[in-house]
Amino acid sequence: MKQSTKSLKTPLRVAIVALLCGMLMRILNWPYTGGIIFTSFLAILILYAVRFSKKENKQPVAYIKMALVLFWTTNGLLKILDFPYTIIFQIGTAITFITWFAMEGTAYFMDEDRKAKNSFVEIAWNFAMVVGVLTIICGGIMHLLGWEFSIPTLTVGLTIVTAYILKDIFNPVKEEIKDSNNEELRL
Repeated sequence: MKQSTKSLKTPLRVAIVALLCGMLMRILNWPYTGGIIFTSFLAILILYAVRFSKKENKQPVAYIKMALVLFWTTNGLLKILDFPYTIIFQIGTAITFITWFAMEGTAYFMDEDRKAKNSFVEIAWNFAMVVGVLTIICGGIMHLLGWEFSIPTLTVGLTIVTAYILKDIFNPVKEEIKDSNNEELRL
């Protein structure tokens, strides 16, 4: 694997982990959750804006991702402040997410040669991430319906997603060893 050249990757992931922990704390009715969530959303917005500004070759998908982050974080910030008209930002988030998925979607998980770049362990972790997100969605729906075990379901989902992000932060980067003696010469 080659080393990522994306700037502010680790601080962004730490801010996302803090956001997920803040959401978990809010579900459990712990104190200071509003401040943690607000700070996390603000950090994500600022860090991604700086990352976007440092990017040299901005293709249309980069602008879509920036708009997605802008709508999503602004919605979160205004929800914490009890702003009543956040539906505009929720619709903006949905439209930009659908646009991003249509433009980049599954190609995000492929390398330059359009081959899957994930090993079995990475696929298992990605599967865990999908399960975690689906568990959060199910727990949220259960909570809205007032069903029993909604809080434990949400907690399990948030724990899985947080573990995935933490694994990504602390996972050492493997450097690819090149054997130049056995290469073929391309003309």
